[in-house]
Amino acid sequence: MSNVVAPTGLLLVLFATVVPFFLHSQAWAMAAYPYIYAAGAAAVFLARIFSQQKGGDLRLRRLHRMEAWIGIIFLVASFFLFYPGAELRDWMAFTLAGGALQVYTSLAIPAREKKLSNGKENR
Repeated sequence: MSNVVAPTGLLLVLFATVVPFFLHSQAWAMAAYPYIYAAGAAAVFLARIFSQQKGGDLRLRRLHRMEAWIGIIFLVASFFLFYPGAELRDWMAFTLAGGALQVYTSLAIPAREKKLSNGKENR
C-alpha cells in the first residue's frame, strides 16, 4: 500500500511546489497549493511511518528511518505554508532538503538491497 501512497504524496508535493513559479497568475491555484502540499506531505509521512521494513541490516533500517524523517521534513514545510510570517524561502528550504534526502534514499535503498542479495557485505 505504501508503494502507491508515498509516490502519490510526492507527486502532490511536486505539483504544489511548482505552482508558485508557473501558475502564480491563477488565483485558484495560489489558493489551493498549500492544501495540496499539506495533503501530499501527510500522505508521504503516513506511508513512510506505516511501511514494513524488510531485513535486519542496520544500514537498511537507517535508510528506511531516514524516509520517515523525509515525511516529517515535508510536514514542517507545510507548516510554513500556513504560518502568517513565513516567506517562500522558508518552506522551500525544507522542501529542497526533503527532496535531496528523497533522492539519496531512493538510490541508496535499492543499492543496499542489491548488495545484500548478492552477499557482497563489506564491513
